Amino acid sequence: MSSCRALLCGRCLLLTRRAPPSSSCLRPRRVSTRPSGFRPERVAVVTKTTRYEFEQQRYRYTGVNEDELRELLALKGSSYNGLLQRHNIHSENVEHVVESLRNEGIDVRVVKRRDYDEETVRWADAIISAGGDGTMLLAASKVLDKSKPVIGVNTDPERSEGHLCLPVRYTHSFPEALHKLYRGEFRWQWRQRIRLFLEGTGINLTPVDLHEQQLSLEQHSKAHSAGGHQEQTSATISGPHLLPIRALNEVFIGESLSSRMNYKFCKPRFTFSLHRASYYEISVDDGPWEKQKSSGLNVCTGTGSKAWSYNINKMAPQTVEEILNIGESALCPEGAYKSFSYS
Repeated sequence: MSSCRALLCGRCLLLTRRAPPSSSCLRPRRVSTRPSGFRPERVAVVTKTTRYEFEQQRYRYTGVNEDELRELLALKGSSYNGLLQRHNIHSENVEHVVESLRNEGIDVRVVKRRDYDEETVRWADAIISAGGDGTMLLAASKVLDKSKPVIGVNTDPERSEGHLCLPVRYTHSFPEALHKLYRGEFRWQWRQRIRLFLEGTGINLTPVDLHEQQLSLEQHSKAHSAGGHQEQTSATISGPHLLPIRALNEVFIGESLSSRMNYKFCKPRFTFSLHRASYYEISVDDGPWEKQKSSGLNVCTGTGSKAWSYNINKMAPQTVEEILNIGESALCPEGAYKSFSYS
């Protein structure tokens, strides 16, 4: 059984829109004074994979043409025309950002999220994520230098909120954002991230990105077997091994395919999934080890406290009402029970 430790790392420079006053937990740990200006020479633009591109990739090796793809999407209840429209909107906004940068004489490298690597980060003076918050999280995760800025541009503002991105108006007027950057009319936001050390046996030294993979159980088993991925190297690590990523929102430790355990009866329509729990031992600050069984362990930052972690821990009004009613029924004498309303 392998063990791991989670530690807070240094800060990350993000140029994002300001958080509203009511969202105090999304405020940066530190906001610097107004800088004199920033003019990068090389910028890497990391673009998201749209749903249209994702569906194309899924059926790429089956020889499916556009008409057949349209029919397959219709069977799943998806609109081919709708997906293509959102893809075109994203592509047009990405082209606007890239053209604006090149018009200023900036060397630009456009990479898809699946091709985004450490070499691209080292090459660039600044990273621009072109997508939504998910693309922003990915772009920030591979920037190890805390002084290298990451700037988010929401390329589909009608469908994506983009809490970590620039205000929506700059999506269509990116030259205005560049000129403010040159003149120093902005403030950097520093956000803490989490770094992760792994030590033990059976650890893959090369991380596996499961975000864009739709693996079956058989494919997943092959991917994690000794011969499944030649690029994978599994080893026994005597000392802590620092993963080459930084988590801006959260770190989740658990089964990678916890909800993909599919079982079928004789008839295909009887298909269901079983949840696979995670068994692990946990120790905090070199304290005693405790055995745990749960869906997994989630550790979030201040930035991630309003994201997935918030939804994991929040309680619906109905649940609160039921708990209060149970408490009141235990305190009230028999026959004197009154229901409690929660709002």
